[in-house]
Formats: sequence, structure tokens, C-alpha cells
Amino acid sequence: MNILVTGAAGFIGLHTCLALQAKHMIYGIDNLNDYYDVNLKKSRLKLLKKYKNFQFLKTDIQNKNLHNKFKRIKLDVIINLAAQAGVRHSLKDPFSYINSNVLGQINLLEFAKKLNVKKFIYASSSSVYGGNEKMPFSVKHRVDKPISLYAASKKSTELLAECYSHLFKIKCIGLRFFTVYGPWGRPDMATFIFTKKILENKKINIFNYGNMKRDFTYIDDIVKGIKGAVNLKGDYKHKIYNLGNNKPEDLKRFISIIEKNLKIKAKRNLLPIQPGDVAKTSANIDESKRELNFNPKTSIYEGIPKFIEWYKQYYKIK
Repeated sequence: MNILVTGAAGFIGLHTCLALQAKHMIYGIDNLNDYYDVNLKKSRLKLLKKYKNFQFLKTDIQNKNLHNKFKRIKLDVIINLAAQAGVRHSLKDPFSYINSNVLGQINLLEFAKKLNVKKFIYASSSSVYGGNEKMPFSVKHRVDKPISLYAASKKSTELLAECYSHLFKIKCIGLRFFTVYGPWGRPDMATFIFTKKILENKKINIFNYGNMKRDFTYIDDIVKGIKGAVNLKGDYKHKIYNLGNNKPEDLKRFISIIEKNLKIKAKRNLLPIQPGDVAKTSANIDESKRELNFNPKTSIYEGIPKFIEWYKQYYKIK
């Protein structure tokens, strides 16, 4: 198939392109913005450009003429992984979330409509569950109480997909990712932040005084779920799935595993919970198992050492 992947230079985008290029032609786009270190994005791209089944175009998903660049290519699937990510950053720069996540999503749905692309897969987030107290989070639960602008923007992407699937017969699949981590991960996420600061002998901020649980999900497992969505057959309009490890882990244990692998004790700065954060996430993955053949297998005891090994190699730390 011919597959367009947005956010190709991103963390999940890189691993998705690497996995799919073995069997499909991948067209990656990314605007290479400076939300975090652009050199890391360029390094991911350099890796991808080694493969003949990957082509890259630097552009923004808000580009209203984007569809014109692909008129001669019969695209089978669009996978929208481009987004302004991060809960806390949405308190500082709310407009970037509306521009990238909402306007970007509708522009790509218009792209799919104009070029008659039959399947549209997009990244949603566990953040949409907001203040829900019933655990584990199920796709059957209502998600109309977001507690961060990031969550609201991701819920908006789901509503837009629902509308376009109904009006224009585009098969849409939304994937709610749960705390993804692994090699080539984002510098604004916990695994990266903790590893970097511990190695630099700096204090790590631990919110809610460490009383947090997260459904940490290793990148290879996430990619298997995305591949399941690409291969999903049948008659449907719009489906939403949770992609989580289905095993919430205590944040303190998560940190202790990083300490053990670095052989350094972290200096801790205990802080109250941040606005927009939730104390616990947990994914019900019954539908994902059944329909996407999604079966996460990587525990944090396996995944964290793999991240640390990559981090030391990439940043040349002995």
C-alpha cells in the first residue's frame, strides 16, 4: 500500500515508518518544529532516509494545498501522528494545540476527502478520559470532561473524525495512546527527563508526591497496535481503541528501575499534582486485543533498560 504518515520525524512516527516500510511505500511529512530538540528529529529522519520505501516532504499538516502534492499518488491510508503534544505545555501555549491538533486534523480529513483516501488512522490520547474515576478506562466510557486543553484538543479530533466518517464514508480509526516510552523518545516525557537529570546529578521533579500510576506502554507494542489498525478489515465507519499496557505501574517503582539501571540514586523534589494531570491511568484493551490483535508484552523491567541503552549510545555517555 501507499501510506502517508504525518509526524514522521517524531517518536511514534519514526517507529511506525520503520515498521511499515518493510511491506509498504511510506510518504512521511513533518514540519520539524522546535517544540523540542530539532537535531533529534533530524537524526530520526536520517535513519528513515536509508530505506528505499520511504520518501520525506517537509511541510505542515495545516498546509491547505497539501493534497496537491499527492495528486499523482494513489494513497491507501493516512496515519496522522503529527500533534502538539504534552499536557503541561498546553497551559503555556494553548493556540499551538488548536492549530496543530484541531486545524491540522480537519485539513487532513479534507485531504482524505479530496483524494478519496479510504482509511484515516489518527493518534488520540488517554488524556481524553480526563477526570473519569472508573478504572480501567474503556472506550465505552463517556469522555466529555477533559481537564487539560491537550485532552480537549484530542477529543475534538475524535469528533471531527466521527463527522467525516459519517458524511464522506471515510473509514476512521482513533488510537488512544497510553504513556508511550522507548528508544528515540521525546525529551519532554518522564523516562527521558528522569534519565537525563539523574545522569547530570540534578533533582527530578516528582509530582503528586510520587503517588501516581501510569499505564506505561513500550513503543514496539504501540506500533503493533498501529499495524493492526492498518490491517483492520470489515465494514465500519469510525472506531476508537485504547493502546495501553493494561498494567498501571507505580511512578516510584518506575523511577527505582531507572536508578537501578543507571546505578545512580536520584535526587528527588516532591511536588503537588500539576494542573491538567491525572493521578492514574489504566487501559481496558479488550477491543484492541480482539480486533487489532494487540497484545502488549513489554514490561517496564524490559523497556526501561532498552531506553537507557539507546540514550547512552545516542548521547555518547559511557
